[in-house]
Amino acid sequence: MIIRCRCSPRTRFPVSLYGDKQVPANEAPTVQVKAISFSDEPDPVPGPRRGAASGAAGAGPDGANPDGPATPGRRRRRALVAGGVAAVVLAAAGGTAAYAYSGEVPRGTSVLGVDLGGKSRAEATDALRADLTRRAQTLDAPVSVRIGDQTAQIKPADVGLAVDVEATVAASADAKAHPVSLLFGSRSVDPVIKVDAERLDTELRKVAGKFSPEMTVPRITFDGTTPKPVYPKPGKGLDPTQSAEALRAGWLSGQPVTIPVVDVQPATSAAEVDQLVAELAKPATAKPVTVTTDKGKFTIPGTAIAKSLVLAGDKTGKIHPRVDEKKLREAIDRQLDTVETDPRDATYQVEGGKLRPVAGAGGRQVDTEALSRDLLAVLPSSNKREINGTIKSVEPKITTEELPALGIKEKVSSFTTHFTGGMSSPRSQNIRQIAKEVDGALVKPGETFSLNGHTGPRDYAQGYRDAPVILDGKLVPGVGGGTSQFTTTLFNATYYAGLEDVEHKPHSFWFSRYPPVIESTIFYPHLDFKFRNNTPHGLVIDTSVTNSSVTVSIWSTKIWDSVTTEWSPRRNITKPKLIHLTPGPSCIATNGIDGFTQDAWRIFRKDGKEVKREKFTWRYDAEPRYVCGPKPN
Repeated sequence: MIIRCRCSPRTRFPVSLYGDKQVPANEAPTVQVKAISFSDEPDPVPGPRRGAASGAAGAGPDGANPDGPATPGRRRRRALVAGGVAAVVLAAAGGTAAYAYSGEVPRGTSVLGVDLGGKSRAEATDALRADLTRRAQTLDAPVSVRIGDQTAQIKPADVGLAVDVEATVAASADAKAHPVSLLFGSRSVDPVIKVDAERLDTELRKVAGKFSPEMTVPRITFDGTTPKPVYPKPGKGLDPTQSAEALRAGWLSGQPVTIPVVDVQPATSAAEVDQLVAELAKPATAKPVTVTTDKGKFTIPGTAIAKSLVLAGDKTGKIHPRVDEKKLREAIDRQLDTVETDPRDATYQVEGGKLRPVAGAGGRQVDTEALSRDLLAVLPSSNKREINGTIKSVEPKITTEELPALGIKEKVSSFTTHFTGGMSSPRSQNIRQIAKEVDGALVKPGETFSLNGHTGPRDYAQGYRDAPVILDGKLVPGVGGGTSQFTTTLFNATYYAGLEDVEHKPHSFWFSRYPPVIESTIFYPHLDFKFRNNTPHGLVIDTSVTNSSVTVSIWSTKIWDSVTTEWSPRRNITKPKLIHLTPGPSCIATNGIDGFTQDAWRIFRKDGKEVKREKFTWRYDAEPRYVCGPKPN
């Protein structure tokens, strides 16, 4: 066999190709090998070469083989030559390998077109991160996804979609997982893509709509204290793991990503629902639970347990029984009164047109978080229905020391509405009751005040009485009637103080005792009134009631020179219909009121100039003229 090694006298190895780059000879050797054979067979019998004539050119003087006979010495020399060539080849390969794997990332390695070869992990991380930063506008662009017939845009930042730089560099440095040719190697490593599967699932469900058939999530509700099971049914839906995998695979393609719609089986079976009914839901409400505290005992009745025990499946259909702490506290509010003392926030009271600080005080409350956990543990039992309750100290939200820093100095606004009937009227008594509960309420800068949240339920137990309310388009007796007049008064006081309107809803009919458009109704818990203290100062709500009026004033520090209102003319006026109702206690006669649409602009002025204006618009229905009696013949 013939072996040739072409070596320059100056440079032992002239050039090596690595990918499409030329590397200097002193870095990477190249050995040109025509054929290499290592054999343990003996040399052939001495004699002339096959096909060579005696005395021909290349023959010895006696016509014999010029190399002479295969003597033992000659065989040793040939072995040394072959061994030397093998050493050269191995040295060349070793030099190439050393070159290829210099640095932590093998040479010739690229990710997304970024050459990371020959770099340390830290250098490769910096290089890849710098390139991704350069491409940020492209990588941050919304991704188009298809879910069945629906299409949507998903923002990568919303679902944690990004290239995992550290994991990608680690994969690039792993030569075993991504082998590279020692002589002519180059390789492209796919980036490692990360995405938050749960956040992605949440975003996809916002746009996916309902699937057909939709999976029926199992749950157990209560009719009074009787459990009512809803059994699971399979359907079509999304699988968070498969959705995430599809997005990872298709993100960088530049094409819309198809999210698979899969068969979804509820995680809780019908048999497990029946087991929960028998072993938890039924015994849970069968008997009350006694709670012992260091301030005395109270009981949790079955009705309160039914209202707070949650047996509803999650989006996978798995039921995780729990007791809702908030619902439990609402359901046993009266029982807690026997062992609790509410904290009292520090505030101001207005006396003689001046502010007087009122000190706050701490309170003691049952730890309902621990109570909910311990209650759930005894609900399956029909005998041992006793638990211990922990009373904890509760500090006021606002302490006396905090008051001066709130910057409450002066009356900012005031609004009054009038009513008839005097204080003997149930409606007037409801107005006085809600005004009493709100009087002295302090709202810190940035906080949102909710009227429903402040008073809680307004029913007979809280001192409210039956009075006319609007229900299904007509006046009927209802507990708490008249609280809407207080709500309108409070709304206008905050409106003219320039405070931010968060939530309010005008009445369906207009009543002359209220200003049109800028008024508000309320109905617990569905309709609320909320405003936000969008000033740098705290504020106090001051209320007062006479036999014929209710007044609400806001005390704080003035921001605006004035806040006023301009109304548009009424339009789209409609006339009331005549409707006859069956006479009786629930029938309330009315004279009828025109319906109309109107605009109101809230105008803010400062330093003698109009700074801004806000538009409010409302459409009032025509209140029918109700007559308690049959139609005349």
